[in-house]
Amino acid sequence: MIQRRAWRFSDGVLLAALVGLAIVATREIWRDIFRIGWHNEEQSHILLAPLIALWLMWVRRERLRFCRPCWTLLGPLVVGVGWALAWYGFHGSTTVFWHFGALLIVAGAAITVVGVEFVRNFAPAMIALVFLMPVPGDIRGDIAVPLQKVTATVTQFGMELFGVPVTRAGNQLSLNGQDVAVAEACNGMRMVAALVLVSFAFVFSTPMRQGVRIFILAISPLVAIVCNVIRLVPTVLLYGYSSKDAADTFHDVSGWAMLFVALGILWGIFGVLRWIEIPITPYAVAEE
Repeated sequence: MIQRRAWRFSDGVLLAALVGLAIVATREIWRDIFRIGWHNEEQSHILLAPLIALWLMWVRRERLRFCRPCWTLLGPLVVGVGWALAWYGFHGSTTVFWHFGALLIVAGAAITVVGVEFVRNFAPAMIALVFLMPVPGDIRGDIAVPLQKVTATVTQFGMELFGVPVTRAGNQLSLNGQDVAVAEACNGMRMVAALVLVSFAFVFSTPMRQGVRIFILAISPLVAIVCNVIRLVPTVLLYGYSSKDAADTFHDVSGWAMLFVALGILWGIFGVLRWIEIPITPYAVAEE
């Protein structure tokens, strides 16, 4: 039988000290990461990631009693790998390695004290922290370009369906003689990253079968497109028939509001699956 001991105050102090030292040692990298998250709308998921990680740890807090503090050499090994990646990223001008190296250094410092069992029980929270990493520009481009076309096309179709005289030239929409250059700003890149993160939090906060979790995560980019179209339609109308200031304000505010809309859509999908009697929770078989 594995002998377990309760967490002590000294464990918390040591954990905070090692993690704090790791953050201080990589402070320039973290400053760069959060600067990107604050100033670049398409990278705003960075600001959401720590909150999601804390939430996922909170919903699993009962598991803490099964995770005894355990020193492990895996922690220093992870720190070493992270330091090597950060060094290579800095000297090789590969920003993604530079950023990811800092995350591994902090994670390794924590693993040194908490042990592997803690990581296994709180894996969803650990994975959520990966979203602290800015999405590289080439990947953003590969995602944004097709999303621009899909979003603009679907928005035009939906508005014409209700008799709104909107025209499209490439990814630019025009209404009432006004060119509405919002297709690029509303390309969904921000929504995809944030929505995948919100979907991740949703599926690991709610008891459900692994297959249902995978399904909801798989359709989260589609949910992002739906939310983006919902956002884009009134934005186009405001640019066409209202002032530019009002349209700009709505465009900026609605970006975060769409996260709550997306969460409602996910709950709706969950409810539909339950309504058509698809086994959702791990206890569905026992309940039958």
